[in-house]
Amino acid sequence: MAGDFLELIDAPSGAASSVAAKPWKIAIIDDDEAVHEGTSFALKHFEFEHRPMALIGARSAADGYALLADHPDTAVVLLDVVMENDSAGLDLARKIRSDLGNEFVRIILRTGHPGEVPEHRIVLDYDINDYKAKTELTAEKLYISITAALRSFEQLKRLDETRHGLELIVDGADALFDDRSLRTLAHGILIQLNTLLAIDCSGILVLREAANGSHSVLASTGSFADRLAELDFEGLFTKAGSIRHPLHVDTLTQLFVRTGGGAEILVLLDSAAALTQTQIDLVSVFSSKLAIAIDNARLYDELRIANADLEDRVAERTADLAAANERLDAQAGLLRRVNAFKNEILGTVAHDLKNPLAVILGRGEMLSSIAKTIPEPKATMILTQVENIRTAAQRMIRIVDVSMADALADALDITLDRRRTDLAAIIRNAASLAATLCEEKDQRLDTSLPQRLAVICDPDRMAEAVENLLSNAVKYAPVGGRILVTLAASEFEAVIRVDDTGPGLTQEDAMRVFGRFQRLSAQPTAGEASTGLGLSIVRRIVELHGGSVGVVENGELGGASFSITLPLVPERTRR
Repeated sequence: MAGDFLELIDAPSGAASSVAAKPWKIAIIDDDEAVHEGTSFALKHFEFEHRPMALIGARSAADGYALLADHPDTAVVLLDVVMENDSAGLDLARKIRSDLGNEFVRIILRTGHPGEVPEHRIVLDYDINDYKAKTELTAEKLYISITAALRSFEQLKRLDETRHGLELIVDGADALFDDRSLRTLAHGILIQLNTLLAIDCSGILVLREAANGSHSVLASTGSFADRLAELDFEGLFTKAGSIRHPLHVDTLTQLFVRTGGGAEILVLLDSAAALTQTQIDLVSVFSSKLAIAIDNARLYDELRIANADLEDRVAERTADLAAANERLDAQAGLLRRVNAFKNEILGTVAHDLKNPLAVILGRGEMLSSIAKTIPEPKATMILTQVENIRTAAQRMIRIVDVSMADALADALDITLDRRRTDLAAIIRNAASLAATLCEEKDQRLDTSLPQRLAVICDPDRMAEAVENLLSNAVKYAPVGGRILVTLAASEFEAVIRVDDTGPGLTQEDAMRVFGRFQRLSAQPTAGEASTGLGLSIVRRIVELHGGSVGVVENGELGGASFSITLPLVPERTRR
């Protein structure tokens, strides 16, 4: 066969506990049976770190290769150089490193023919750890060589375990930081610890709050689910917290962590054996990641609860807003219907009242003419009564006009009867009507208009806007003053301008002149009444046409200068 166990070297008397410990495997690969026997006798009572030796052997390089392939945990190889051939041992040393990939086993070359190959060549060309002549390898020197080799093997294994453990910590930390739920994270921690320590045992993770000292079990695996009532968590927290490093008591390995947020974490693992120093070091590194992960998960849970509460409140507020919007929509619809009804009533009233009032005024003029033919004192009495009738009728007409103007300013659904119209003709007609008012105040009304200017607009509404501007100019221009109306056109727009020789506007007046019911600092020059609605109606009509209104405090004639700008092409057809 390829190889066999020679024997388990007995431990010294009084060290019975060490016999149960895992022995060091020492491989003897030599074609000389006497070497096997002598080495076994020399190491009969050898022990290193309370662990005995287990010798395994092979009588050729080929059998030695198979032996080490079956026992990759071999710590030391005592390898003969000359076996099947003069370089069999050297070839096997190379195969151990390259073919088997075993970088940890310590190789001690032993040769019965020293000097054939220089020692420095062997050490440089082959990955070996010592090179001895069989004649010089006494029992004492063999002890020294084996001890040095085992210590080196143990350090390499510890470094490799540490490296592997750190890789697990890095991988495990990524997984831990991905866990957002505190309980999911706790379960993941128990799994990661089992992987890190290369054990498979039950575990439990307990959280104690700093604020009130209450504790809660976040995760448990295996037998701990049935043992919760047996555990004294307060005592365990107190003892583990006073030591602060992993400890093994009875069958429990305890890990204590205090997070940056002040919470305390206790992890219990049901492992029979205590942790090695390497495992303790790895768990200490893992604990630093654990504290951060726990705090992150706690903050995430708090944020999740706050978000859920916020979402509930937003949903509640959204429902309230939706209900309020529905009520507002219903009220807006009602207001539109009421406004339409109001406008209809006012239109009817205006039509039904203004015609009779016009008849009353006409008949009043006829009565005045008739009264002049009647002798006194009856003529004076009749003329007085007719004047009272005329005054009352005129007051009624003013009331109707104000109501109609107010209705127009409030109307939400004004529609325009747009058609191609001569804007110059509209302005001439409005100026003709205003001329009568100007004569009463000895004012001069001049116009500067083109012969014709075609625009698309509602002629009735636009005439109303121009008439309001002229009426405003007549009111505020002084007796004997001048009013100028101009119309000019560019490629895309027409501009109507009304200037007067009145007192002009202050800067504050210019900012609010187009508002409803505005009273200006200047007063009408002949005591005329003013509703404060005329200019706001002008702005409404012009904006409905897609145009704009403007004012200059002191224009060409020294007084206020009002302008209306209208597009020559309808806004909906512009590119």
